[in-house]
Amino acid sequence: MKKADDTAEVLSIDGREVAVTHPKKPYFSKQTKLSKLDLVRYYLSVAPGALAGIRDRPIVLKRFVNGAEAEAFYQKRAPEQRPEWLRTVTLSFPSGRKAEEVVVDDAAGLAWIVNLGCIELHPHAVRSGDLDHPDELRVDLDPGPGVAWEEVRRVALEVRSLLDEMGLRGWPKTSGSRGMHINVRIEQRWTFVEVRRAALALSRAVERRAPSIASSKWWKEERHGVFLDYNQNAKDRTTCSAYSVRPVPDARVSTPLDWDEVADCDPADFTVLTVPKRFAEIGDPHADMDMEAGSLERLLELADEDEAAGLADAPWPPHFRKMEGEPSRVAPSRARGSKGNLAKKSPVKSPRVKMPLIVIANSPKKEAALAGLERWKRKHRDVARLLAVDDVLIDSMRGRSSTWTRIRVNLRHVPEALRPKQETPDPDDDPTREWRERYASKKGSKGSDQR
Repeated sequence: MKKADDTAEVLSIDGREVAVTHPKKPYFSKQTKLSKLDLVRYYLSVAPGALAGIRDRPIVLKRFVNGAEAEAFYQKRAPEQRPEWLRTVTLSFPSGRKAEEVVVDDAAGLAWIVNLGCIELHPHAVRSGDLDHPDELRVDLDPGPGVAWEEVRRVALEVRSLLDEMGLRGWPKTSGSRGMHINVRIEQRWTFVEVRRAALALSRAVERRAPSIASSKWWKEERHGVFLDYNQNAKDRTTCSAYSVRPVPDARVSTPLDWDEVADCDPADFTVLTVPKRFAEIGDPHADMDMEAGSLERLLELADEDEAAGLADAPWPPHFRKMEGEPSRVAPSRARGSKGNLAKKSPVKSPRVKMPLIVIANSPKKEAALAGLERWKRKHRDVARLLAVDDVLIDSMRGRSSTWTRIRVNLRHVPEALRPKQETPDPDDDPTREWRERYASKKGSKGSDQR
């Protein structure tokens, strides 16, 4: 290592030099104190494991240029100024657009993207040689508000049991936050649509096995317990990969586990300060994942059985075009009637219950949105006392290049006579509103021209 100037450290990594600019810049400063250089050194200490999760895969750069406590932005396109040895591939997205994305194959490339502020690693579920057929099915266990870690572990074990029956092997890891991920290596024979369909069938099957703690419902107001997010398998979706650092105060790490660790593990035990020692002592529990590629045929047969029983497709993410067989993409709280949450031709009807939701705050800054929630609670103290933990819905909304926070309150436990009316959210700073209004206006103009 040598010092290039007052603001950079140049690391020699496997014969390549990578400059770490502003190496002393604080990246974590609240509970854990870590500089940018500390973060680079962490990733180099676990490089074989981290690279196993991202090697040969296009990566979305989620950049925290001012550290974990500041806002991040997503950069799909590879920076123009990049090392000549860093590969890229061109991806096409559901919108029809294309982008040249970075592919990281070695420790030098890993250090280079971390220097850009990539605290987390967000690879796509495909390899660079075949961008249309995923080699990984991703099971994302997302606990709702107030859901205990014990329930996440119980759902994870249900997923393992089902995968075993389907002839597939799941590889568990902590999410680095409150949830858990289970990755399944699969043969590259199926499209994104087919992989997502298999993931939806899995989610519904686990919900049937553990209905009190597991949910496959897309709309937050209909969920309970642990949500199995099947849509993480849609094209253009990414999740943080193995050994990713998460932007939480204790710098937790999304850590690969053996199944015998799941029943007793505590995600708080896995941080930037503890995982390097664990990695040095036991290696990577997921080192053999690439040798275990399995078939989706039995999960897809399960999807066929669901469809034959009247279960149609489930909602897709909002930026996808309307898919054939997909039910209404309108949240139950905004539905105009009880038309059912199944396709029109489905023989089984399941009425939708319209939830009494109101929007409390919209803001690019989560702290500002949470402060707005506290103001609303003080203003409506009697109502706030009647809310259950999972009646407060804190949504991380994906904008065009960054996320923003929306907070809603479900008034289902509040007597109708006491329910506050929808007020102007405080704050009311939805960064996508202008773009959406412009898009709606443009769409309306085209409709008028056609008439």
